[in-house]
Amino acid sequence: MHQNQIASITGIGSYLPSKKLTNHDLEKIVDTTDDWILQRTGIRERRIVENGVATSDLAAHASLKAIENAGISAEEIDMIITSTITPDYLFPSTSCCLQKQIGATRASAFDISAACSGFVYALSIGQSFVNSGAAKTVLVVGSECLSKIVDYTDRTTCVLFGDGAGAVVVQNNPEKHQILDTRLVSDGSHSDVLIIHGGGSKHPASPDSIQQRLHYIQFRGKEVFKLAINNITNLVIETAQKNGFDVQDIDLIIPHQSNLRIIEATMEKLNLPMEKAFVNINKYGNTSSASVPIAIDEAQQEGRLKKGDLVMLVAFGGGLTWGSSVIKW
Repeated sequence: MHQNQIASITGIGSYLPSKKLTNHDLEKIVDTTDDWILQRTGIRERRIVENGVATSDLAAHASLKAIENAGISAEEIDMIITSTITPDYLFPSTSCCLQKQIGATRASAFDISAACSGFVYALSIGQSFVNSGAAKTVLVVGSECLSKIVDYTDRTTCVLFGDGAGAVVVQNNPEKHQILDTRLVSDGSHSDVLIIHGGGSKHPASPDSIQQRLHYIQFRGKEVFKLAINNITNLVIETAQKNGFDVQDIDLIIPHQSNLRIIEATMEKLNLPMEKAFVNINKYGNTSSASVPIAIDEAQQEGRLKKGDLVMLVAFGGGLTWGSSVIKW
């Protein structure tokens, strides 16, 4: 790290499509009920893009808000990092599409794929570039159109996912929200528990892959549930220890919004009250890598983040991947 280089979040923005898909709407599509979904997931509704809207479109809305919030122009951005599992195309990157939309003419641009942990992974990269002095202003984005890869004939998965985007600007500014530490973990031995089999080099798109519905999200929920709770709990404890504070010192945990029961079980294992967790899954469902930055923006708007607060971001997703970030607000 260059002397006095402290990567901080200086701008925040999010965007949700206006169209809502409620549990009652889903009752008309698949064999499910509002009570069943709510009891098992905590989700009441989710946002869905209109036809023709792509991941970069959502990202652009969120990014422009974050840029305005940071008080900068798009031309000042040195780098764009977008986390997504629903890119506009296999290539070019969604970040390049986003760069064009927002006019960030000076920026380098690339995507990362770490599923629901992707935003924390991307934030870690942005933090490293700013801390090293290699970049002054980094735009970090999580954006997803999960409704495009959900099988609406599969009642176990179609109830979970929604669309949205969130973005932050990362700069060297110790007066703002300092990123103190980021920890990233992966375990590829569980790579098949949450997966889209079709569309890559393993199973290229073909009439057969379409017939077998290989281009939709498939996951084994019970396995993911257990792995998520144990690994997130351990990561929070390890992150606190590494940074010299107690878990009880955390003012707010902003977790990936995958399942309310996972969040509740994790908070119980950490011996923390639910008041210390920010939850908005009831409104948006699981928006994968967009969920954490959307939650940061909402927590800020709701007055849940106060100057000097110790905030921990934590996420868990396919790969398997998980990660945490400690921020001094």
